[in-house]
Amino acid sequence: MLHSPNTDYPNNTSARWQAARQAVQFIAPYKRQVAYSLLALLFTAAITLSIGQGIRLLIDQGFATQSKELLSHYVLIFLLLVVALAVGTFTRYYWVTWLGERVIADIRSRVFNHLIHLHPGFFEANRSLEIQSRLTADMTLLQTVIGSSVSFALRNLIMMTGGIIWLFITNAKLTALVMICVPLVVMPILIYGRRVRQLSRQSQDKIAAVGAYVGEVLGQIKTVQAYNHQPIDQKQFHSQVEDAFAVAKQRTLQRALLITLVILLVMGAVGLMLWVGGLDVIEGRISAGELAAFVFYSVIVGSAVASISEVIGELQRAAGAAERTMELLNSPNLIQSPQQPQRLPKVSGNIDIDRLCFAYPARPEVLAINDLTLSIRAGETLALVGPSGAGKSTLFDLLLRFFDSQSGTIRLEGIDIRNLELFELRRCFALVSQNPVLFHGTIGDNLRYARPDASDAAIQTAAEAAYAHEFICKLPQGYDTPLGDLGSGLSGGQKQRLAIARAVLADAPVLLLDEATSALDAQSEYWVQQALQQLMRGRTTLVIAHRLATVQSAGRIAVLDHGRLEALGTHAELLQSSALYARLAALQFQQAQ
Repeated sequence: MLHSPNTDYPNNTSARWQAARQAVQFIAPYKRQVAYSLLALLFTAAITLSIGQGIRLLIDQGFATQSKELLSHYVLIFLLLVVALAVGTFTRYYWVTWLGERVIADIRSRVFNHLIHLHPGFFEANRSLEIQSRLTADMTLLQTVIGSSVSFALRNLIMMTGGIIWLFITNAKLTALVMICVPLVVMPILIYGRRVRQLSRQSQDKIAAVGAYVGEVLGQIKTVQAYNHQPIDQKQFHSQVEDAFAVAKQRTLQRALLITLVILLVMGAVGLMLWVGGLDVIEGRISAGELAAFVFYSVIVGSAVASISEVIGELQRAAGAAERTMELLNSPNLIQSPQQPQRLPKVSGNIDIDRLCFAYPARPEVLAINDLTLSIRAGETLALVGPSGAGKSTLFDLLLRFFDSQSGTIRLEGIDIRNLELFELRRCFALVSQNPVLFHGTIGDNLRYARPDASDAAIQTAAEAAYAHEFICKLPQGYDTPLGDLGSGLSGGQKQRLAIARAVLADAPVLLLDEATSALDAQSEYWVQQALQQLMRGRTTLVIAHRLATVQSAGRIAVLDHGRLEALGTHAELLQSSALYARLAALQFQQAQ
């Protein structure tokens, strides 16, 4: 289950149908296509029902009279009905399927557009594989229902109603017999079908678990192989596959028994009607054509009732899928732009942090930032150092408004960042994280991520500044070289230099460097440090560093510990005034020796 605070839907039938009704609202813009579908559906149902009368006329007026002319006439009518049915079926199938695909495309887009703006805390509290499943498997199920099952149910409902009417018109006595037989046939099917649907749900859950396991293992294939974990994963995967097969086997067995039961009950009921109707034909009370038409309508009514009972199960599953999808769509975004944002003046990089307190939602009792007060002057380089868990990366998250603090304020150019439009705020920062993030696409696409309208010349200039141009040119297709997921195929240092080039291209007034050179070898680090020195001129720069040697030249160094500002000053000053900094320095420089 999603852990978002908006989870208003308890796991009950009324909530599912409420979500289903919300999903149906996506159909409203396509009234014309719905009308086409309904007209085609009514037309095909009427044609199908007319075929029963065609059969009656063909037998009574064609075969019975032994007239070649009448036989040819009624066969022609029958063939015309078949052609009309084919045309109507084509029209119905096209528009109903089109409607299903169009509505699901709209829902997918709406959900994705909502998700991509949600606060990062939402994705920390929810599994990404589960969210992906909702956008794929659940959407596929909804598409099947909207683009097929609903139409199928309506068609069968019309066929059942029309068939019952024609049954009464054809023979009231046999109709009474059908009305007795139908419940006797349908009730076992409904009861037995429920068991089949339960096994189907279990089978889907097992298959989903298999898919999640595959995604997790293949997504971390290097770790799997590094620890020689393949034999264990093979056994676990085989166990999960066998569990899924066992449930599928039970489902198959139960469904096969259900089909057998349906055949026995339906054909037994038809045999009973043929016996009673046959006696009436022999005694001259009805014609052979009327009996054939009656059997035709009886089969239609029986199959329609059975089909509707099956569709009800699919609709229940679709309601569950709609609930999960609408739950995503209704998840609130806790970080939003204000309705009337303040205008941001020219940003030089003045940042004031005043008595800031923050705890992550998952750990509300632990303050990651604890009463932090800090002023950062425009154009200065401030290094943030401290042990793991000191709050350094958390401060970056708060500056970018990935989270909002519980108390205190962050001001950019004297304005509370919560009063700024989010896009305008984040445009002021360029972030280079410790683990560089690259996307599937070309190197040029990844660099343009910071500025989509950048020219080729600007991209090359940024790459040269990050000392990435040389290795890019050595690649088979240069800047058009496609990258695999997460930049697979590049070394750690190459990935980091691309991330730095992207930050150069962003040309933001404030730089956030989270161990930006940690993945580089000594030579690359030297040249990138030179590039960063050029880049940092005239910009405010915050540097998170675990290696103190990389920040000795920073204008000021802030020492954080358990979210508090423990000390502030230059490297030389902190060696004298901060026991924590002196201890960290002693440990690192001793190791370096």
